[in-house]
Amino acid sequence: MEIITYSEDVDILLLKVSDDPVEYATEVGQVIVHFSHDDEAVLLEIQDAKNFVAQSYNRMFKEVAGQPE
Repeated sequence: MEIITYSEDVDILLLKVSDDPVEYATEVGQVIVHFSHDDEAVLLEIQDAKNFVAQSYNRMFKEVAGQPE
């Protein structure tokens, strides 16, 4: 199972957390969460991934340094 996949042409990061088949998906901001029949997360689809990762990285280091956002 490949856990992390990045599609540069559409700037989408996929994080696979289960091999279960996808039953439905819900969009939460720029993340689409795909769920199984049992309502377990199967796949996280992060749109505008470069920006998402950059913002997450910046927030993480501000918190580590004790700086306010």
